[in-house]
Amino acid sequence: MVAIGPHTLPNNLVLAPMAGVTDRPFRLLCRTMGAGLAVSEMVTADASLWSSRKSRQRMDHSGEPEPIAVQIAGGDAPMLAEAARFNVANGARIIDINMGCPAKKVCNKAAGSALMRDEALVQEILEAVVAAVDVPVTLKMRTGWDRDNRNAETIARMAEDVGISALAVHGRTRADAYKGEAEYGTIAKVTQAVDIPVFANGDVDSPRKADEVLQETGADGLFIGRAAQGRPWLFRQINHYLATGEELPDPDQEEIRNILMGHVEALHGFYGEYIGLRVARKHVGWYLQARDPDKIFRRHFNRIEDAGAQLQLLDDYFQGIQTEEVRVA
Repeated sequence: MVAIGPHTLPNNLVLAPMAGVTDRPFRLLCRTMGAGLAVSEMVTADASLWSSRKSRQRMDHSGEPEPIAVQIAGGDAPMLAEAARFNVANGARIIDINMGCPAKKVCNKAAGSALMRDEALVQEILEAVVAAVDVPVTLKMRTGWDRDNRNAETIARMAEDVGISALAVHGRTRADAYKGEAEYGTIAKVTQAVDIPVFANGDVDSPRKADEVLQETGADGLFIGRAAQGRPWLFRQINHYLATGEELPDPDQEEIRNILMGHVEALHGFYGEYIGLRVARKHVGWYLQARDPDKIFRRHFNRIEDAGAQLQLLDDYFQGIQTEEVRVA
C-alpha cells in the first residue's frame, strides 16, 4: 500500500496525467479498471485562462472518487501557488507539479521539464506551492534536462526537504522526449536518496514489465501513461500479475465493445456532440490500432458527424467481428 500524505491508495498504480487524454471520462474509466489514482490533465497556472472551455473541462471532477489529484503547470512560483489554492478550493486533494512535460510549447514558456535547468527556480516553486495549500503536493519530473545533466536525484532531495509528499520520475530526459527506451538507473538512485514515495514512469506496457521496473528501481509504485491509451484494462492485468504472478488475458470482444462504447458515450456526454465526436476519434483509434491495421474502419469512423451514428458503427463493427469468429470457427 502506498500513501500520499493522508491518502492511502488502494494499489500502487497511477494513471499518469496526459494533456488531451486524461480527461474526466478516461480517469473514471481507468479507476474502474484498476488504477489506484488518476491524475488530471495539467491545468495552467495562468489565471487568465481558467475561464476558457478547455480549462473549465479540465477542472471538472464531478463524480470522481477521492482523492482528486490535479496537476498544475507553469514557471512562476506565485502563479503556481495561486493555481494550487484555486484547485484545492475546487476539490483537489492532491496537487501535482508538472516538471515532466517535454512539449516545446510548454518548455518554451520555461515550464514542464524545462524547469529542471534552473534548480533555484525549482526550489522557489516547490516551497511556494507547499506553503500555499494544506493538501499533499507531489512532483512529476524527468531524469534531467539531457543525458549529460541528469539531476533528478538532486531535485528529489530538494523536494523532500521542502515538504513534497511523493515523486514520479519518467525515465527519460527532456531532450529524449519519448524517443528510445526509458532508463531506470536514475529512478533507482532517486528511490535510494529519499524516504518519500517514488513512482517510476516510462515504457510500463505489460504486467511483466511493471514487475521488472518495480524490481529494478525499488520504486513504491508506477505511473502508467501512453500504454493505457486504448487499453484501460492494463491496470487490472498488472494488479493481478503483481498479486498472483499470473497473466490475465485481454478482455474478450464483448467486453472490449462494452468498454469502448461506454467510453465513447461518456465522451459525447462530457464534451457535447461536436467536440465529443472528435475526441472519440482518437480514443477509438487507440483501441482499434491492432485490430484495424489498414485503418479502413477508422477512416470511415472519422468522417461521421453524428453521435448516434458513431455508436451504431462501433456496434456494427463488433457484431461483424463476432460473426466472422463464428464463421471461422
